[in-house]
Amino acid sequence: MTLSSPLLAAVPLVAGLMGPALVGATPPQRPASSAAVHPGHHPPGARDSGPRAARADQAAARRPDVVEHVAARGPADQRRVLGYWTPRRMAAALPLDLAGSVAGRLAGPLTRSSAEAPAGFPAPFARGGLLGGLTGRTDVTAAPGRAGPADRLASPGRGPASARHRLARPHQTTYGARWSAGGAVTRTTGRVFMTMNGADFVCSASTVRSANRDVVVTAGHCVKDGTGRWADNWTFVPGYRDGGGHPYGRYPARRMFVAGPWSRSADDSYDVGMVVLATSSGRHVADVVGAQEIAFNRPRGGHALGFGYPADPPYNGEHLVYCAGRLRDDPHGETRDQGLGCDMTAGSSGGPWLSGFDHGTGRGTLTSLSSFKYSDDHRTMYGPYFGDAVRTLFTTAERA
Repeated sequence: MTLSSPLLAAVPLVAGLMGPALVGATPPQRPASSAAVHPGHHPPGARDSGPRAARADQAAARRPDVVEHVAARGPADQRRVLGYWTPRRMAAALPLDLAGSVAGRLAGPLTRSSAEAPAGFPAPFARGGLLGGLTGRTDVTAAPGRAGPADRLASPGRGPASARHRLARPHQTTYGARWSAGGAVTRTTGRVFMTMNGADFVCSASTVRSANRDVVVTAGHCVKDGTGRWADNWTFVPGYRDGGGHPYGRYPARRMFVAGPWSRSADDSYDVGMVVLATSSGRHVADVVGAQEIAFNRPRGGHALGFGYPADPPYNGEHLVYCAGRLRDDPHGETRDQGLGCDMTAGSSGGPWLSGFDHGTGRGTLTSLSSFKYSDDHRTMYGPYFGDAVRTLFTTAERA
């Protein structure tokens, strides 16, 4: 379900002209290796789970390891970014694939199962052509305990009464259904529009409660292409509506932050990006749409709801979709991530995972986000564990 196209491969690399600045005493950033051309390829040992991964996470927290990028520098630059996103460009933006190198995605299709991956390397997510969605993806059908196509695609006031009834009552377990219960999550979640390596893409993101009232959380690969370049023209549209509506304004990025392990080796255990937004009409984003809580070092497992704007079939990116279920550890032991049963496709990257979610208010606590899938398991989305390293990332962003 990636964006593979020979034409895209020829696009000039114009994004991310500003170099990163390291926050804290950190080693210099290593340039991208020509050998690291496939998404999900990392040095052996960098993706370990268990005690070693826990020690690495603790070490990252002791050594502030945050990489920063200055985006829109002032009002003139912010106006340029907003002017770039015409309705036509927004409609044409492609869904950014789930984790991995943009360069690898643009180079061509790649499908591999975890069984075929070399030791120490997780398999990348299955990828297909621009119009084909998932490579080898089976049709989504209704099954006990999960939503079927009627739940996912029906609109309020349309379709059979039974479908409207199901939409109004959120599921405790679903692999992908349109969110129609309202609440704060419809405002705090939004679509992200950005230019990466010369091509326009979309992701998802969420506001979080922060000291500066300007922070949104998304996937690291929706901010920086792993060891490669930073995104340009980065803009958050909260409460995105059908047809490109932006009822709460559009907010260009002014500063971006990712964890050092993501910037140096595209380690999916750290696939988190924090973006500090400029104001819209002089107002901070949290003052306009509110914000979800964020927490770190929560007990693993439990129940969560994941939200986003998937744009590959059977979705079209125009509606807020959610998955719900129990979290479980990465069975391959390649990351510290947890998995959530979820059929959401590209475009949902960076969407929030909310624990302790209140269906009445639409509020919860952000403890992870949509990051990647294994090519031989299209029904499980994986999200990074929010430990001390992510806390350091957030603390740095909310002070910016």
